[in-house]
Amino acid sequence: MNGIYTVCLLLLSNIFMTFAWYGHLRLQQTGTSSNWPLIGVIAFSWVIAFFEYCCQVPANRIGFEGNGGPFSLVQLKVIQECISLIVFAVIANVMFQGQELHWNHCLAFLCLIAAVYLVFMK
Repeated sequence: MNGIYTVCLLLLSNIFMTFAWYGHLRLQQTGTSSNWPLIGVIAFSWVIAFFEYCCQVPANRIGFEGNGGPFSLVQLKVIQECISLIVFAVIANVMFQGQELHWNHCLAFLCLIAAVYLVFMK
């Protein structure tokens, strides 16, 4: 179960992370944050990033084999990167409609899937 909890927390963490990193760009496009000073945009992103860390830290603690979890440090990182790209692709296509995935993006993602396979090989 620790593996499932870890992946779910990493998924939630990456949703918050993507909104923290790119949500302000969408707010700027809609005119909501166009007049915000840079420090306001940074503070807005930090508030969202707080929730990212509230998920990321427990995910790593629960999932790390040194704490009784099923994953090595390298496996945790590769899982996190794959989840990050999946979440980014979905959110970018929903929030930023003009951002399309091309064949090279799909090929790069397949390389990441291969990385996951390789990192879990014994």
